[in-house]
Amino acid sequence: MAARAVARYRVGGHLLMVSAADGTDVRSLLPSYERFGVEDDGAEPLVHVDIDPSRAMDKPEREVGQFDCGGCVHGVFLMPDGGYQFHLRDEAGTLCCLMQASHDFRSCRVHLCADTHSRQAYGLNNAVMMAYAFSTAPYDTLLVHASVIRCDGRAYMMTAPSGTGKSTHTRLWYDHIPGCDLMNDDNPVLRIVDGEPVVYGSPWSGKTPCYRNISAPLGAVVRIQQRPANSIRRLSPVEALVALLPAMSSMKWDKRVYGGVYDTVTRLIGLRAVYELGCLPNAEAALLCHDTVTKGVG
Repeated sequence: MAARAVARYRVGGHLLMVSAADGTDVRSLLPSYERFGVEDDGAEPLVHVDIDPSRAMDKPEREVGQFDCGGCVHGVFLMPDGGYQFHLRDEAGTLCCLMQASHDFRSCRVHLCADTHSRQAYGLNNAVMMAYAFSTAPYDTLLVHASVIRCDGRAYMMTAPSGTGKSTHTRLWYDHIPGCDLMNDDNPVLRIVDGEPVVYGSPWSGKTPCYRNISAPLGAVVRIQQRPANSIRRLSPVEALVALLPAMSSMKWDKRVYGGVYDTVTRLIGLRAVYELGCLPNAEAALLCHDTVTKGVG
């Protein structure tokens, strides 16, 4: 019998484990996780994803929704025991992975359906990312669709729908404002630790390979919108809630997950300012945003 391959990672302060019993090289399927690897110190992982070579998944009761992950739509099915089954597909619609998760997402079993290494890697990466996001939701943790720039030791999180220009805007900070570096360009982790919001790099950074195992206290959050002229304003708490909730990885049909996300976002709004930036893709927009959101931060 082949020895069980086990890889352990710490992301946003949470321990996760990925294992396989069939000789699968876990680490080769998750190269962006390399900098997050940790040794086995006996600690219990918050989430465990096990790769199962068999396709013998239990039959779900019904489809409850679809999860849009960067343009790829994954089917979500409710299981009789209250857990979930996910059918993860790539942009071409190819089924890459089946994942069966416990009700709290702490224990997940995956079958890699695809016949190529790249599609298997895609399926496993997305399964682990979703398991992480949903299992950590009750623990003051958010997986955010955002680009994050660090400036003078503080993290500034830019949120917007895909294609709006959040990556362009953080690049303008990097190009025109001294002391800036990119922390993550698509899915950073935000966690409230001892009453303070902290942003972490993650293994999930979209098309930009920015997989940095770093953290910084949050300075502010900015919701970006394309406009014919540059302007910025601070949002009211209600406006901030409406602006931020769509940027969070969540499942509205699961009370445990959605309740955790909602509560953490509500706490976040009480701790840090949230702004709306209407902008052009130019240096003036970056300077306006920087000068506004960093004022009084320190």
